[in-house]
Amino acid sequence: METQSRVGAGKGPSHLFGSVKGATGPLIGLILLCVFLTIATDTFFSVRNFLNILDQITVLGIMAVGMTFVILIGGIDLAVGSVMALTMMVLGYLNVEMGVAMGIAIPAALAAAALNGLVAGILITRFNVPAFIATLAMMSITRGLANMITNGQQIIGFPAWFNMSAIIRYGGFLTLTVALMLVVFVLGLLYQRYRYGGRALYAIGGNPEVARLAGINVTFMTVMVYVVCSVLAGLSGIVLGARLDSVQPSSGVGYELDAIAAVVIGGTSLSGGTGGIGGTVIGVLIIGVLRNGLNLLSVSPFMQQVVIGAVIVLAVTAETFRKRK
Repeated sequence: METQSRVGAGKGPSHLFGSVKGATGPLIGLILLCVFLTIATDTFFSVRNFLNILDQITVLGIMAVGMTFVILIGGIDLAVGSVMALTMMVLGYLNVEMGVAMGIAIPAALAAAALNGLVAGILITRFNVPAFIATLAMMSITRGLANMITNGQQIIGFPAWFNMSAIIRYGGFLTLTVALMLVVFVLGLLYQRYRYGGRALYAIGGNPEVARLAGINVTFMTVMVYVVCSVLAGLSGIVLGARLDSVQPSSGVGYELDAIAAVVIGGTSLSGGTGGIGGTVIGVLIIGVLRNGLNLLSVSPFMQQVVIGAVIVLAVTAETFRKRK
């Protein structure tokens, strides 16, 4: 209890305010981006368009929360896109091909995602494999497994309510999938700010050896972070399956880069120890608003990739200058 209170007192308040301060720049950038698009287009500033943006960022938003926890401890997870695909294919195979009820198929699919994170975490902590290499290997293995389930074919034929959860707006505003994303955001913020484990992530990202000497079980926490990241990647895959009303093993390609971009744009340091979920939410919104605005401006998808890449460079450069100060 003494160690726990010491970590809580030493890391809690400073990181809370540090996280908010670190997200100030991205928040200003988001506001300026919205102002520019409001002036440049006739359709951006409307309730309908804002709801569309929320629908479009659900998958990325859920995945980015897990990626935030991984980057906070100084790690990286390149397998989340493949985990998304595997989860979707396991869900489709169990529900459509095997006739298993969704109430069982969804937890089983998420368990498959969790197993991926468990293996990656063990490789990193027990066998000292660098996170980049371990998750790169898991990315290839998991993508191969996703393709093996149906020999590369898509699966359709889910229950009607599954697709309707991403279409019907309750109260005229939120779909169930958007509500799920908001719940993940809130739970992530509460865990990061008010739970001992959430505060311990900052200590591990700052210096794993010092965190271990302070009484934090670094190995267990690291493994659990990768498990949670994989489960949230799997959950984002289920949301994507609901939106598309189908699943295919090629889904999720490039999503790991989008998730990392959202976290970095939101002010979380790739070296770990600073940032948080609040900044990631802003980063996700920046990517969503940027893509929506570029579509409204009829900018080609290829040029959109260039613009988003430039935004990432600016975000990392701004972080570097902030550290020097």
